[in-house]
Amino acid sequence: MIKKIVKRRWHRWIGRRIPRADMQAFSQKNIFILPTGAGVVFGVLLLIMLITGINYQNSLIYLLTFALGALFVGAMHQTHRNLSGLTLSLVRAGESEAGDDVPFSLRVSAGKDAGLAMILSVEDSRLEGVHVPSGQSLDVVLPVPSAHRGYLRPDRIRIETRFPFGLLKAWSWLRPVSAGIAYPRPVPAPDVLSQVDDGSEAKSEAKVMGQDNADLRPWREGDMSQRVMWKRFARSGQMVVADWEGEQGSPHWLDFSAFPGADTELRLSYLAWLIADRVQQGVRFGLNLPGEVIEPDTGPVHGERCLRALAVWGEKPPREQDALAFGTRKAVDGAPAGGSA
Repeated sequence: MIKKIVKRRWHRWIGRRIPRADMQAFSQKNIFILPTGAGVVFGVLLLIMLITGINYQNSLIYLLTFALGALFVGAMHQTHRNLSGLTLSLVRAGESEAGDDVPFSLRVSAGKDAGLAMILSVEDSRLEGVHVPSGQSLDVVLPVPSAHRGYLRPDRIRIETRFPFGLLKAWSWLRPVSAGIAYPRPVPAPDVLSQVDDGSEAKSEAKVMGQDNADLRPWREGDMSQRVMWKRFARSGQMVVADWEGEQGSPHWLDFSAFPGADTELRLSYLAWLIADRVQQGVRFGLNLPGEVIEPDTGPVHGERCLRALAVWGEKPPREQDALAFGTRKAVDGAPAGGSA
Protein backbone atom coordinates (compact mmCIF):
# COMPACT_ATOMS: atom_id res chain seq x y z
CA MET A 1 0.00 0.00 0.00
CA ILE A 2 2.77 2.44 0.96
CA LYS A 3 4.65 1.59 -2.24
CA LYS A 4 1.60 2.34 -4.36
CA ILE A 5 1.02 5.65 -2.60
CA VAL A 6 4.65 6.70 -3.07
CA LYS A 7 4.56 5.65 -6.73
CA ARG A 8 1.33 7.56 -7.34
CA ARG A 9 2.71 10.72 -5.75
CA TRP A 10 5.96 10.36 -7.69
CA HIS A 11 4.09 10.10 -11.00
CA ARG A 12 1.92 13.07 -10.03
CA TRP A 13 5.02 15.12 -9.24
CA ILE A 14 6.64 14.12 -12.56
CA GLY A 15 3.43 15.08 -14.36
CA ARG A 16 3.59 18.58 -12.89
CA ARG A 17 7.31 18.89 -13.55
CA ILE A 18 7.18 17.55 -17.11
CA PRO A 19 3.72 18.20 -18.68
CA ARG A 20 2.61 16.30 -21.75
CA ALA A 21 3.94 17.75 -25.01
CA ASP A 22 5.39 16.50 -28.28
CA MET A 23 8.46 18.68 -27.70
CA GLN A 24 10.49 19.00 -24.53
CA ALA A 25 13.43 21.32 -23.85
CA PHE A 26 15.77 20.15 -21.08
CA SER A 27 17.20 22.49 -18.48
CA GLN A 28 18.13 22.50 -14.82
CA LYS A 29 14.44 22.34 -13.88
CA ASN A 30 13.74 18.96 -15.46
CA ILE A 31 17.10 17.12 -15.59
CA PHE A 32 17.76 14.58 -12.84
CA ILE A 33 21.23 13.29 -11.92
CA LEU A 34 22.39 10.55 -9.54
CA PRO A 35 25.49 8.37 -9.11
CA THR A 36 25.51 5.01 -10.85
CA GLY A 37 26.56 1.82 -9.08
CA ALA A 38 30.14 2.47 -10.15
CA GLY A 39 29.83 6.04 -8.89
CA VAL A 40 28.68 4.87 -5.46
CA VAL A 41 31.66 2.49 -5.21
CA PHE A 42 33.95 5.31 -6.36
CA GLY A 43 32.59 7.61 -3.64
CA VAL A 44 33.04 4.94 -0.95
CA LEU A 45 36.66 4.42 -2.02
CA LEU A 46 37.26 8.17 -1.85
CA LEU A 47 35.86 8.21 1.68
CA ILE A 48 38.12 5.32 2.69
CA MET A 49 41.14 7.07 1.16
CA LEU A 50 40.25 10.29 3.00
CA ILE A 51 39.99 8.47 6.35
CA THR A 52 43.28 6.72 5.65
CA GLY A 53 44.98 10.03 4.81
CA ILE A 54 43.66 11.61 8.02
CA ASN A 55 44.77 8.62 10.07
CA TYR A 56 48.32 8.57 8.70
CA GLN A 57 48.62 12.29 7.91
CA ASN A 58 49.92 11.34 4.46
CA SER A 59 50.06 14.25 2.03
CA LEU A 60 50.21 12.02 -1.06
CA ILE A 61 46.99 10.27 -0.05
CA TYR A 62 45.37 13.69 0.49
CA LEU A 63 46.56 14.80 -2.96
CA LEU A 64 45.23 11.69 -4.71
CA THR A 65 41.92 11.83 -2.81
CA PHE A 66 41.21 15.46 -3.65
CA ALA A 67 42.34 14.98 -7.27
CA LEU A 68 39.93 12.07 -7.73
CA GLY A 69 37.21 14.05 -5.93
CA ALA A 70 37.70 16.95 -8.35
CA LEU A 71 37.47 14.44 -11.20
CA PHE A 72 34.13 13.23 -9.81
CA VAL A 73 32.79 16.80 -9.56
CA GLY A 74 33.95 17.57 -13.10
CA ALA A 75 32.26 14.39 -14.38
CA MET A 76 29.04 15.50 -12.66
CA HIS A 77 29.04 18.85 -14.49
CA GLN A 78 29.89 17.25 -17.83
CA THR A 79 27.19 14.59 -17.48
CA HIS A 80 24.62 17.29 -16.74
CA ARG A 81 25.81 19.41 -19.69
CA ASN A 82 25.20 16.51 -22.08
CA LEU A 83 21.44 17.03 -21.65
CA SER A 84 21.28 20.70 -20.73
CA GLY A 85 20.04 22.75 -23.69
CA LEU A 86 18.85 19.72 -25.68
CA THR A 87 15.40 19.56 -27.26
CA LEU A 88 13.64 16.24 -27.87
CA SER A 89 10.68 16.31 -30.29
CA LEU A 90 8.26 13.68 -31.50
CA VAL A 91 8.20 14.07 -35.29
CA ARG A 92 5.80 11.23 -36.12
CA ALA A 93 4.07 8.46 -34.22
CA GLY A 94 4.15 5.50 -36.59
CA GLU A 95 1.90 2.59 -37.46
CA SER A 96 2.43 -1.17 -37.48
CA GLU A 97 0.70 -4.49 -36.82
CA ALA A 98 -0.25 -5.46 -33.28
CA GLY A 99 2.55 -7.50 -31.74
CA ASP A 100 5.25 -5.69 -33.74
CA ASP A 101 7.25 -2.60 -32.85
CA VAL A 102 5.63 0.72 -33.77
CA PRO A 103 8.26 3.23 -34.98
CA PHE A 104 8.30 6.61 -33.22
CA SER A 105 10.34 9.18 -35.17
CA LEU A 106 12.17 11.56 -32.83
CA ARG A 107 14.39 14.58 -33.40
CA VAL A 108 17.18 15.44 -30.96
CA SER A 109 18.46 19.02 -31.26
CA ALA A 110 21.57 20.21 -29.41
CA GLY A 111 22.20 23.72 -28.09
CA LYS A 112 25.61 25.26 -27.56
CA ASP A 113 26.89 22.00 -26.03
CA ALA A 114 26.98 18.65 -27.83
CA GLY A 115 24.90 15.73 -26.62
CA LEU A 116 27.12 12.65 -26.31
CA ALA A 117 26.49 8.94 -25.66
CA MET A 118 22.75 9.34 -25.06
CA ILE A 119 20.25 6.52 -24.65
CA LEU A 120 16.58 6.80 -25.68
CA SER A 121 14.30 4.18 -24.20
CA VAL A 122 10.80 3.07 -23.34
CA GLU A 123 9.78 -0.09 -21.54
CA ASP A 124 11.34 -3.14 -23.29
CA SER A 125 13.04 -1.05 -25.98
CA ARG A 126 16.13 1.18 -26.09
CA LEU A 127 18.27 3.01 -28.63
CA GLU A 128 21.90 3.54 -27.62
CA GLY A 129 24.83 5.57 -28.89
CA VAL A 130 22.99 8.76 -29.91
CA HIS A 131 25.47 11.60 -30.51
CA VAL A 132 24.42 15.12 -31.56
CA PRO A 133 27.08 17.75 -32.39
CA SER A 134 26.70 21.25 -31.00
CA GLY A 135 24.03 23.31 -32.78
CA GLN A 136 22.83 20.39 -34.94
CA SER A 137 19.87 18.01 -35.01
CA LEU A 138 19.60 14.26 -35.44
CA ASP A 139 16.53 12.23 -36.45
CA VAL A 140 16.24 8.79 -34.88
CA VAL A 141 13.57 6.08 -34.79
CA LEU A 142 12.67 4.45 -31.48
CA PRO A 143 10.72 1.15 -31.79
CA VAL A 144 7.89 0.95 -29.24
CA PRO A 145 6.47 -2.54 -28.53
CA SER A 146 2.75 -3.14 -29.07
CA ALA A 147 0.53 -6.01 -28.00
CA HIS A 148 -3.02 -5.09 -29.04
CA ARG A 149 -4.61 -3.10 -31.81
CA GLY A 150 -5.57 0.50 -31.19
CA TYR A 151 -3.85 3.68 -30.12
CA LEU A 152 -0.33 3.37 -28.76
CA ARG A 153 1.18 6.12 -26.60
CA PRO A 154 4.06 5.47 -24.19
CA ASP A 155 3.69 7.28 -20.90
CA ARG A 156 7.30 8.48 -20.95
CA ILE A 157 10.20 8.35 -23.41
CA ARG A 158 13.39 8.43 -21.35
CA ILE A 159 16.58 10.19 -22.46
CA GLU A 160 19.69 9.35 -20.46
CA THR A 161 23.47 9.82 -20.56
CA ARG A 162 26.38 8.48 -18.47
CA PHE A 163 29.17 10.21 -20.35
CA PRO A 164 32.07 10.69 -19.68
CA PHE A 165 33.08 8.07 -17.06
CA GLY A 166 29.87 6.24 -16.21
CA LEU A 167 30.07 7.42 -12.60
CA LEU A 168 26.84 9.44 -12.82
CA LYS A 169 23.70 9.28 -14.91
CA ALA A 170 21.59 12.25 -15.97
CA TRP A 171 18.14 11.67 -17.36
CA SER A 172 14.78 13.22 -18.17
CA TRP A 173 11.63 12.33 -20.09
CA LEU A 174 9.44 13.30 -23.00
CA ARG A 175 5.77 12.67 -22.28
CA PRO A 176 4.20 12.68 -25.77
CA VAL A 177 0.68 13.74 -26.66
CA SER A 178 0.48 12.07 -30.09
CA ALA A 179 -0.27 8.35 -30.29
CA GLY A 180 0.80 5.71 -32.77
CA ILE A 181 -1.52 3.07 -34.18
CA ALA A 182 -1.34 -0.72 -34.06
CA TYR A 183 -3.30 -2.47 -36.82
CA PRO A 184 -5.16 -5.74 -36.20
CA ARG A 185 -2.88 -8.69 -36.88
CA PRO A 186 -4.04 -10.35 -40.15
CA VAL A 187 -5.63 -13.80 -39.96
CA PRO A 188 -6.47 -15.72 -43.18
CA ALA A 189 -10.17 -15.17 -43.79
CA PRO A 190 -12.74 -17.79 -44.81
CA ASP A 191 -14.34 -17.56 -48.24
CA VAL A 192 -17.37 -15.32 -47.66
CA LEU A 193 -19.17 -12.70 -49.71
CA SER A 194 -20.15 -9.24 -48.63
CA GLN A 195 -23.77 -8.52 -47.78
CA VAL A 196 -23.43 -5.06 -49.29
CA ASP A 197 -25.03 -4.55 -52.70
CA ASP A 198 -23.59 -1.71 -54.76
CA GLY A 199 -26.22 -2.00 -57.51
CA SER A 200 -23.81 -3.50 -60.04
CA GLU A 201 -24.20 -6.61 -62.11
CA ALA A 202 -22.93 -8.75 -59.26
CA LYS A 203 -26.42 -9.38 -57.91
CA SER A 204 -27.91 -10.43 -61.24
CA GLU A 205 -25.04 -12.80 -61.91
CA ALA A 206 -25.32 -14.56 -58.55
CA LYS A 207 -26.61 -18.10 -58.41
CA VAL A 208 -30.36 -18.46 -57.87
CA MET A 209 -31.30 -19.64 -54.37
CA GLY A 210 -31.96 -23.37 -54.21
CA GLN A 211 -29.51 -24.63 -56.86
CA ASP A 212 -26.98 -27.17 -55.61
CA ASN A 213 -24.04 -26.66 -57.96
CA ALA A 214 -21.67 -23.79 -58.50
CA ASP A 215 -22.11 -21.50 -61.45
CA LEU A 216 -18.76 -21.00 -63.21
CA ARG A 217 -18.00 -17.67 -64.83
CA PRO A 218 -14.86 -15.87 -66.09
CA TRP A 219 -12.73 -14.12 -63.51
CA ARG A 220 -13.26 -10.36 -63.23
CA GLU A 221 -11.58 -7.59 -61.26
CA GLY A 222 -12.61 -7.66 -57.60
CA ASP A 223 -12.93 -11.45 -57.23
CA MET A 224 -11.11 -12.97 -54.28
CA SER A 225 -8.23 -15.28 -55.12
CA GLN A 226 -9.74 -18.09 -52.98
CA ARG A 227 -12.71 -18.30 -55.38
CA VAL A 228 -10.60 -19.03 -58.46
CA MET A 229 -10.69 -22.65 -59.74
CA TRP A 230 -6.93 -23.07 -59.74
CA LYS A 231 -6.96 -26.73 -60.84
CA ARG A 232 -8.97 -25.83 -63.94
CA PHE A 233 -6.59 -22.92 -64.56
CA ALA A 234 -3.58 -25.28 -64.36
CA ARG A 235 -5.17 -27.66 -66.89
CA SER A 236 -6.69 -25.27 -69.40
CA GLY A 237 -5.17 -21.86 -68.67
CA GLN A 238 -8.68 -20.37 -68.27
CA MET A 239 -9.28 -18.44 -65.04
CA VAL A 240 -12.83 -19.05 -63.88
CA VAL A 241 -14.60 -18.31 -60.61
CA ALA A 242 -17.28 -20.32 -58.79
CA ASP A 243 -20.52 -18.55 -57.83
CA TRP A 244 -22.23 -20.69 -55.19
CA GLU A 245 -25.94 -20.83 -54.47
CA GLY A 246 -27.66 -18.02 -52.69
CA GLU A 247 -24.78 -15.58 -52.81
CA GLN A 248 -25.64 -11.93 -53.07
CA GLY A 249 -23.80 -8.66 -52.63
CA SER A 250 -20.93 -6.95 -54.32
CA PRO A 251 -17.41 -8.46 -54.62
CA HIS A 252 -16.03 -4.92 -54.29
CA TRP A 253 -16.92 -4.66 -50.59
CA LEU A 254 -15.23 -6.04 -47.47
CA ASP A 255 -17.99 -6.35 -44.89
CA PHE A 256 -17.72 -6.60 -41.09
CA SER A 257 -21.04 -8.48 -41.03
CA ALA A 258 -19.91 -11.20 -43.42
CA PHE A 259 -18.39 -13.46 -40.74
CA PRO A 260 -21.24 -14.97 -38.66
CA GLY A 261 -20.12 -16.51 -35.39
CA ALA A 262 -16.76 -14.67 -35.23
CA ASP A 263 -16.02 -12.25 -32.40
CA THR A 264 -15.14 -8.62 -33.00
CA GLU A 265 -11.36 -8.91 -32.92
CA LEU A 266 -11.34 -11.95 -35.20
CA ARG A 267 -13.54 -10.15 -37.73
CA LEU A 268 -11.16 -7.20 -37.77
CA SER A 269 -8.20 -9.57 -38.26
CA TYR A 270 -10.04 -11.24 -41.17
CA LEU A 271 -10.66 -7.85 -42.74
CA ALA A 272 -7.01 -6.83 -42.27
CA TRP A 273 -5.94 -9.95 -44.16
CA LEU A 274 -8.43 -9.31 -46.96
CA ILE A 275 -7.28 -5.69 -47.28
CA ALA A 276 -3.66 -6.79 -47.66
CA ASP A 277 -4.72 -9.37 -50.26
CA ARG A 278 -6.73 -6.83 -52.28
CA VAL A 279 -3.92 -4.26 -52.18
CA GLN A 280 -1.44 -6.88 -53.37
CA GLN A 281 -3.72 -7.82 -56.27
CA GLY A 282 -4.33 -4.16 -57.11
CA VAL A 283 -8.11 -4.59 -57.24
CA ARG A 284 -10.83 -2.16 -56.22
CA PHE A 285 -12.50 -2.62 -52.83
CA GLY A 286 -14.42 -0.76 -50.15
CA LEU A 287 -14.80 -1.30 -46.41
CA ASN A 288 -18.08 -1.52 -44.52
CA LEU A 289 -17.84 -1.19 -40.73
CA PRO A 290 -20.70 -0.50 -38.29
CA GLY A 291 -20.96 3.27 -38.24
CA GLU A 292 -18.25 3.83 -40.87
CA VAL A 293 -18.09 3.22 -44.61
CA ILE A 294 -15.05 3.74 -46.86
CA GLU A 295 -15.97 3.88 -50.54
CA PRO A 296 -14.26 1.49 -53.00
CA ASP A 297 -10.86 2.55 -54.30
CA THR A 298 -7.48 1.03 -55.11
CA GLY A 299 -3.85 1.43 -54.10
CA PRO A 300 -1.64 1.28 -51.00
CA VAL A 301 -2.88 4.64 -49.68
CA HIS A 302 -6.45 3.37 -49.72
CA GLY A 303 -5.28 0.17 -48.01
CA GLU A 304 -3.57 2.13 -45.23
CA ARG A 305 -6.70 4.21 -44.72
CA CYS A 306 -8.79 1.05 -44.33
CA LEU A 307 -6.27 -0.54 -41.95
CA ARG A 308 -6.25 2.63 -39.87
CA ALA A 309 -10.04 2.48 -39.67
CA LEU A 310 -9.85 -1.12 -38.45
CA ALA A 311 -7.20 -0.26 -35.87
CA VAL A 312 -9.17 2.50 -34.16
CA TRP A 313 -12.69 1.12 -34.67
CA GLY A 314 -14.49 1.22 -31.32
CA GLU A 315 -11.58 3.05 -29.66
CA LYS A 316 -11.21 6.58 -28.34
CA PRO A 317 -7.97 8.60 -28.62
CA PRO A 318 -5.99 8.67 -25.35
CA ARG A 319 -6.83 11.51 -23.04
CA GLU A 320 -4.36 13.90 -21.41
CA GLN A 321 -3.18 11.58 -18.65
CA ASP A 322 -3.81 8.19 -20.26
CA ALA A 323 -0.80 5.98 -20.91
CA LEU A 324 -1.52 3.29 -23.51
CA ALA A 325 1.80 1.52 -23.40
CA PHE A 326 0.93 -1.49 -25.54
CA GLY A 327 -2.09 -0.37 -27.55
CA THR A 328 -5.76 -0.66 -26.65
CA ARG A 329 -8.28 -3.32 -27.41
CA LYS A 330 -11.80 -3.33 -26.07
CA ALA A 331 -13.34 -6.77 -25.75
CA VAL A 332 -16.59 -5.96 -27.55
CA ASP A 333 -17.45 -9.49 -28.62
CA GLY A 334 -21.18 -8.99 -28.44
CA ALA A 335 -23.13 -7.93 -31.50
CA PRO A 336 -22.19 -4.29 -32.19
CA ALA A 337 -24.53 -1.89 -33.85
CA GLY A 338 -24.88 -2.90 -37.44
CA GLY A 339 -23.04 -6.24 -37.03
CA SER A 340 -24.21 -9.79 -36.69
CA ALA A 341 -23.38 -12.17 -33.89
